[in-house]
Parts: sequence; structure tokens; C-alpha cells
Amino acid sequence: MRTIEKPRIVCFATQGSGSRDEDRIRQLLDPLDPHVVDFRRGQRIRNALALLLGIRARDPDIVVMEGTGISGGMVLLLLRILFGTPYIVSSGDAVAPFIRIRSRAAGIVGGVYERALYRLSGGFIGWSPYLVGRALTFGAPRSMTAPNWSELSAGEGGHAIRRRLGIPEEALVFGIVGSLNWSTRYRYCYGCELVRAAMTFERDDLRILIVGDGDGRERLIEMAGTHAGRSILFPGPVPRAQVGAYLDAMDVASLPQSVDGVGAFRYTTKISEYLAASLPIVTGELPLAYDLDDGYLWRLPGDAPWDEQYLSALAHLMTTVTREELASRRPSAAHAELFDAERQRHQVSAFVLDVLDRECYRRPKV
Repeated sequence: MRTIEKPRIVCFATQGSGSRDEDRIRQLLDPLDPHVVDFRRGQRIRNALALLLGIRARDPDIVVMEGTGISGGMVLLLLRILFGTPYIVSSGDAVAPFIRIRSRAAGIVGGVYERALYRLSGGFIGWSPYLVGRALTFGAPRSMTAPNWSELSAGEGGHAIRRRLGIPEEALVFGIVGSLNWSTRYRYCYGCELVRAAMTFERDDLRILIVGDGDGRERLIEMAGTHAGRSILFPGPVPRAQVGAYLDAMDVASLPQSVDGVGAFRYTTKISEYLAASLPIVTGELPLAYDLDDGYLWRLPGDAPWDEQYLSALAHLMTTVTREELASRRPSAAHAELFDAERQRHQVSAFVLDVLDRECYRRPKV
């Protein structure tokens, strides 16, 4: 018998109100009828105070946070220390390694924050089992994996997209969909690996399709030179409802992640979307590339998608892959079961109730 028959559950996302992260946590907790607290990014102190007051006004039995942003996390730590309010953290990234990219000193502070956040939590929901292990190591008392899901539809279909972009029916298409945000430090953004590899050889029946926008798009177009708009295509941003159709126009999907404390811990929404589109995936020597490999993955050597070793292996794959090999590597619907939304909602709901039971049991009776 549950300690609390109808628990008051509050949730929010550190990416902000209206973000995909907020939609994720709201959907995961939907069977428990959570109250979503408004959270605005920017003006951290002001918005953190508003979040603190908003949560206290609801007097929740437990709070669930999607993301690990410091302004949101500090509110949870204060609620825990001052009022004993239990909380759960859900995250798709390792905090300290991500912060360390910008500053080594900030990474040290981020490491202290990450450990405190997990140690004082009631539990942790990771997007990957590797993040779950990290959280448990850092002191989270309970943990589980909810790797996200795809909600993409086929739209008008890949054949229509190919005709619109002038891609021949017989062409092989390597592609990616994502935000094209340029990293000055690594001189890289999503799709850069595809452009750089494709520029090293000629293959008449190969096309590169890079869907998305950001400050890296113009750099990629410049990098592609005379190939831009011909064999290397940049349709720009597309409506969310059309993303599935663009994926359907591809034959191979790129999943570029570095093999380090940032990339190696992650699953991304790209995996569930690629599997829903039945696309073979090319990626690096990541843990997921071994754990999820049922024949639909190519693993390329190198520490990152901007490494010359990785780019050379990608170019070799582009020049040698055949339609027969592609057909044999297409994932089936069974491969996407791990990313089933209803399954994750059921598991997360059970986890939250169990954490809440444990917290109520630990709390001294008045």
C-alpha cells in the first residue's frame, strides 16, 4: 500500500518552459498528473527565486527536474536542505565534463555541484545506462534509465523530399538532422564530418544531406565550395513535422559524438529518431555503438568526429558501401522497442512512486 495515495508532483526543465526537455519530463510523468512549474532561462538569480517560490507554493511531495542547470539544481538543493523536500534529477549529460570544455576551473566547481546534486537526491533518471552508473557512483540512492523516444512522422515521405532537392533515385544519401552550432575550439559542428569526408573523393551516386540551421551552416556551405547545392545539400531549418520525411530521404544517418567524458556517456534523441526511420547509423567507438549494435551500426575509429582517423574511415565507407549492404543493415521495428514512449512512462512512474515511498519511510513522523 502506497504511503501517499495521490502524490503532489512538481516538475520543470532547466532548458526552460516550452522546451523539448520540458515536454519530455511532462510526458514521462503524465500518468502521475504532475504540475509543471514555469521556468525561464536567463536572469538566473531572479528566475531561481521565482522557481523556489513557485515550488514552495505548491507544497509538493516530490520535485522532478529535467536537466542539470545550476540555477535549477541550486533551488533543489536549497529545498532539500531547508525544508527536506525530496527531488529526482533526470539528465542526458555528464555535468562536469561538459562544463570543463569551457573552463578547467569551472569544471572542478561543476564536479562538486554534480556530486552534491546526486548525493542529496532521492533518485536519478538517466538518458543512458552510463549516466545512471555515474550518478550511482556519485551517491544517488536509486537510479534508472529512460532513453527518450521519437515522435516523428513520415510527413510527405522521402521520395517527395528527394524530388524536391533534385536527388536521383539511385543516389546513396548520407545525412544528419540537428542544430548546426559552430565550436570555435574544435572547428566543428554537426555535419562537418560528412562534408570533410565527402570532399576527399568523387562518387557520382553519393549525396550529403545536412538539415538544420545555426551559425555553423554558412561555414559548412563555404567548406563545401562548388559542391554546395549539388552533391552536398543544405535545405536549412525544416518544420518539426517534416523532419521524419527528411530522414526518410536518407540511406545512412550520422551520429557524431566524441569518445570522452562528454560524448561517451550520452544517448541522444537522434538514436530514437534514426531507428524510427529504419536508418543504419555511422558513429564512433562509443559504448552505445557496442551495446546497441544488432547489425545496423558502423563503428569508426578515432577519438572524435573531427579526428583525421575518423574522417578517413568515414570517407572509405562512403566510397565502398553498396545498396546491398545498406539493405542488410536497416534496423527493424524491434530495435526501436528500447525507445518506446509508453514503456518509459510506465517505468518512470513506478520509479517516482518507489522513491517517494522510500522518502516518506525515511522522514521522521511528527
